[in-house]
Amino acid sequence: MSDRDSTYAPARRWVAAYEKAWRTNDPADIRALFTDDAVYSTEPWGPPWTGVDAIVDGWLKARDEPGTYTFEWDVAGVDGDRAFIQARTVYAPEGAGAKGRAYRNLWVIDFAEDDRARAFTEWYMTEPGD
Repeated sequence: MSDRDSTYAPARRWVAAYEKAWRTNDPADIRALFTDDAVYSTEPWGPPWTGVDAIVDGWLKARDEPGTYTFEWDVAGVDGDRAFIQARTVYAPEGAGAKGRAYRNLWVIDFAEDDRARAFTEWYMTEPGD
């Protein structure tokens, strides 16, 4: 198995588990994604959530409700134990006549030996409106 294969398959499984946690907002589902000392950066320039307890707390405070978004993604690349995920998230409109928000995402995920994330950084860009 190549180095790429050893990260590609776990990355696909991890993002699928992330999607499940995103839908359920269940602390156990969130916790299962990250090592105890993981660092989660919701943006590359801000302070991260450090440690799995802070990650669960931050996630739940900023949570999206199920059914309010769509998410498409693919593995853009891997390098050793690091995966790059390219995605698009579209949020439903919040009122009559409102347009939903759409984002392009790039995730950088560093995996531990047990395939949990030890570091996660999200880059997101707002798509221009029509």
